[in-house]
Amino acid sequence: DELRGFAIGVLGSGLHAAELYEDALDVREVDLAMRRRLGGSEEDTLIAQGNLAITYDPLGRFDEGLRLQRDVYSGWLKLNGAEHPETLREANNYASLLARLKRFKEVKALLRRKMPVAQRVIGESNEITLKMRWIYAEALYEDPAGTLDDLREAATTLEDTERIARRVLGGEHPTTVGIEDTLQDARAALRAREAPSGK
Repeated sequence: DELRGFAIGVLGSGLHAAELYEDALDVREVDLAMRRRLGGSEEDTLIAQGNLAITYDPLGRFDEGLRLQRDVYSGWLKLNGAEHPETLREANNYASLLARLKRFKEVKALLRRKMPVAQRVIGESNEITLKMRWIYAEALYEDPAGTLDDLREAATTLEDTERIARRVLGGEHPTTVGIEDTLQDARAALRAREAPSGK
């Protein structure tokens, strides 16, 4: 049963990587149901739930993915506490989904709590920490209710994050490239806001 569970997990990951998302969804739903039925470990069940939540995203099923991702984050929080690396990874995944749904207030509230923990526990150079800062800054400048100070904070945060990402991950890494692109957008939004009206 354990070997079968492993094989199903690998199949789901392969289908997802091949962008066969409907097939991956079917396999990952079976994987989760099997783990629940056979009484798999809580960690394995949470991993299967997290994989399923990720699969909802490219299918545009954001609300379902968000509900499941919130459960996964809560599960890791209860199981291992707020400072465990897996809890921090799932907090980042949860924040990312919230951001895609433009729930900026929730993104900012979550990441204001989690970023200092991540910096202390896994370090400011860890990719999870860098992604948290990236998502947070993006939420700051994309929020229609954002202030000029929010835009300035977004640009400053992204400048610092891009510098660290370039040093740690390299200039070609997808995370570095994404942060750079977001930094350009944030700077453009800041310039537009700072420009005198009527010009």
